Amino acid sequence: MARLVYSAICSLDGFVADRDGDFGFAFPDEEVLAFVNAQTEHIGTFLHGRRMYELMRGWETDPSWADGDAGSAAFARLWQRMDKVVYSTTLDPAGIRTRRTRLERAFDADAVRALVHAAERDVTVDGPTLAASAFRAGLVDEVHLILAPAVVGAGLRALPDDVRLDLELLAEHRFAGGFVHVRYAVRR
Repeated sequence: MARLVYSAICSLDGFVADRDGDFGFAFPDEEVLAFVNAQTEHIGTFLHGRRMYELMRGWETDPSWADGDAGSAAFARLWQRMDKVVYSTTLDPAGIRTRRTRLERAFDADAVRALVHAAERDVTVDGPTLAASAFRAGLVDEVHLILAPAVVGAGLRALPDDVRLDLELLAEHRFAGGFVHVRYAVRR
């Protein structure tokens, strides 16, 4: 059975972007990107909010993103082959410029539950704002965080303030560049 996974790269103090919206501190090196690609192999569908989608669509619409190195090219191929659901009340349907992508105007917990239940591969909810809705609805099965070797002090939190979870550590991995991956199951 597929799982709903929340995955993020964040600072050690739990922010995916600093107070200015900058997330350069979290840009993965080659080793981390290879790990992300290996994890992404198990995904069948990405759930994105508008901002995350607008950020990520470059993996399909801007060929230069895949030109950097083998890891970037591999991630571009992976992202393009995935189904994507974008949740936005403001995005113009003409703004959907990628294949295998559909627009939903509202996050419907029952519809997401049904999507995950019917999926053959895991589903990820990406971006902390959309993920907060999934956390509040009790839909998230696993939390995967890659902690960057940085403290930024403030910004966009990786995890919602108003959700309490009981977690079980499933795995951890340390990278040479100082990043650390932690994988938790949500205990029900």
